[in-house]
Amino acid sequence: MTLIDSRPGIRAAFSALSAETGVYIDVDLTTTRLGPPLELELAHWFPADQIEPVADRYRALYPEHAIEPTLAMPGARAALAAVRALGGRTIVVTAKYEPNAKLHLERLGIEADAVIGSLWAEAKAEALREYGAGVYVGDHTGDVRGARTAGALSVAVATGPCGADELRSAGADVVLDDLTAFPEWVRGHVGYVRERA
Repeated sequence: MTLIDSRPGIRAAFSALSAETGVYIDVDLTTTRLGPPLELELAHWFPADQIEPVADRYRALYPEHAIEPTLAMPGARAALAAVRALGGRTIVVTAKYEPNAKLHLERLGIEADAVIGSLWAEAKAEALREYGAGVYVGDHTGDVRGARTAGALSVAVATGPCGADELRSAGADVVLDDLTAFPEWVRGHVGYVRERA
């Protein structure tokens, strides 16, 4: 929950999956564990040999059920605009299935220079390095690990499943309450950010 609040959409998509498969899924519990790959969540509800086909089905159901109810997080558009105003590029690196991530951003009018999906934790470093990211903003300890693996500054927002203390303990360089604080922070650290990029 860095740029988008996907909890309502994820609840709806898991509800549809549960109804279709006949398998009970605690849809409220699933939204407390956002961040890691879908397959890790499905492992709580389905046998190992069913996870891959069920993940494919969830991703197919997702556009119909999850895109419309999802909201932009406060400050999301302003945070990206602040980076562009300073001459920077914005990339979204997410564990979410890339086509669905793009649908969210398109519907919400959140413009990024690139969207890279299906990467989690340290694997996010691949995209961060490829795009020369000096800063990575995320809401999960996995995002902190990805930033640190890439040698990027880890800016964490305490709007997701991990609290501020947990993000600091994981090694976040900066912890903000939410994205509304990011434009002022980045303007105040532009020299340092450019040096890292």
